[in-house]
Amino acid sequence: MPYPPPPRTPSGPRRRTLLASAAGAALLVGCSSGADDSDSEESTGGSPSVTERARTRAARDSRGIVERYDAVLAAYPTLAEQLTPLRDAAARHVEAFGGTLAAASPTASPETPSASPTESRPSPSATAPVSEKDALVELADAERALADARAKALLDVPGELARLLASVAAAGAAHAYLLKEGAK
Repeated sequence: MPYPPPPRTPSGPRRRTLLASAAGAALLVGCSSGADDSDSEESTGGSPSVTERARTRAARDSRGIVERYDAVLAAYPTLAEQLTPLRDAAARHVEAFGGTLAAASPTASPETPSASPTESRPSPSATAPVSEKDALVELADAERALADARAKALLDVPGELARLLASVAAAGAAHAYLLKEGAK
């Protein structure tokens, strides 16, 4: 007697699988063993200037995401419970890359200046979208774009900075997922 065919499952990977893959990739990069990071910097061809530029760019990009969160929180205070933990994580990313935040408050006032389009890779706008749902979708898109850019950038930097970029890229992908789910 033949076995019945298995039940039909949707084609393509599920969101959980993709999220777990991104987190697993970050762990694998973070767990790779290197004898000495100063040696790995020389062996990968990364010069301190390349490393420092990548670190500065990453801090600036994280600051741009924090500014986006601040703009949305200023426009929609009802989203504070949902967005504050994600905003705080992005602020810690700025510090992890050696940057500083201009304003220490978790929510920015409308007078807070925004970054110029040339300062940040995702080119954040200081104005919040018309609806809360649109705000969450735009934040998710910005987080996803930045996570993708960081995943590409980590190939060009050595050692610890590559591990940090991988970790922060995975966190950004998780933020994007949470924001998209919150927008539903």
